[in-house]
Amino acid sequence: MGLRFLTAGESHGVALVAILEGFPAGMALDEAVIDRQLQRRQFGSGGGGRMKLEQDRVQILAGVMAGMTTGAPLALLICNRDHRRWRGKAVEAFSVPRPGHADLSGALKYGYTDLRPALERASARETAARVAVGAVCRRLLEQFGITLGGYVVSIGGVHAAVESIPMAERLRLAENSAVRCPDPEAAPKMQTEIEAVMQAGDTLGGTIDVVALGVPPGLGSYAHWERRLDSRLGAALLSIPAIKGVEIGEAFENSRRTGTQAQDAIRLEGDRITRPTNRSGGLEGGVSNGQPILLRAAMKPIATTLTPQPSVHLVSRKESETRYERSDFCPVPRAVPILEAVTAYVLADAFLEKLGGDSLAEMQPRFAALRQPRLSHLNLKDERQIYWGGDDALAGEE
Repeated sequence: MGLRFLTAGESHGVALVAILEGFPAGMALDEAVIDRQLQRRQFGSGGGGRMKLEQDRVQILAGVMAGMTTGAPLALLICNRDHRRWRGKAVEAFSVPRPGHADLSGALKYGYTDLRPALERASARETAARVAVGAVCRRLLEQFGITLGGYVVSIGGVHAAVESIPMAERLRLAENSAVRCPDPEAAPKMQTEIEAVMQAGDTLGGTIDVVALGVPPGLGSYAHWERRLDSRLGAALLSIPAIKGVEIGEAFENSRRTGTQAQDAIRLEGDRITRPTNRSGGLEGGVSNGQPILLRAAMKPIATTLTPQPSVHLVSRKESETRYERSDFCPVPRAVPILEAVTAYVLADAFLEKLGGDSLAEMQPRFAALRQPRLSHLNLKDERQIYWGGDDALAGEE
């Protein structure tokens, strides 16, 4: 069946909970592995006041015994420290929806008498639970030499020049940058841009790259639309609040090229089948091809702004202005580990789909037997074959 997860919890509720089902047995796992990723989510310029309150830590409630996964569902709990400020408090009605948020659409969908239930669940606070799930999946991928990373390409009008920086160096430099940008010239300009927008009481968006290295060929499928790896990755990235666009490889640049310029040539080096470029981002026909998987996501400026925006008071039925609800000014740097997390989940799911097995011990020999892009791993024959018989009445013959 593969992996499946659910999250529950509200932004200011007691806690966030995640249940991860279908994870194999036999992998060493402790809370520190997950906490490291939760801490990464809380680091970065542009954060709001809540980052001073929350210091996320996970509790593994089920699915791990004696430090090893058991194959049973994993239950992960992240308490909301900020909840104590809301417990037992009469909360003022929220009746003015913010343009671009789920406030109004949630009320229209569920018929709420107050907008808060929509904004509490739609909040990006929920992504902490997904980072926890992604940390577990990331750990699984690492057992097979698959690594993930990400970095900021642009914030507002500032764009980084990353093409000349080797991939491993990009990831290292990004982790040492407050804006998670590997370009030493662009990073301080991004910081200045963020500081300016904070002074202006506004918000900024940007673009983020996510990279998966060491992914074997054969993950995903071209035979079923919902199992295409590119569609699964795209859906996962777009499920993150404020992500409004996804690019795989050089998709938009490829749209301006001719067909002969947009593909990745297939070459031969001894027995190895190689590619001099990776314009397709490691995916062809919905299937991984053994090259690095390259994803880019566009994040819009978030809807909650210190500067009021035009809206309507839905109770008084008069035009009004939005009320500020504590939030980030630029969530782009902090979104990097979130994008990595959902990518890790999709890849781990596709990986388990490919290998099968209920335990790490069963998966390891199957991984070793996977076909690689080598002539010796293929079994093609230069022979004519009849694929369909000639007596099929459905073919239109009388």
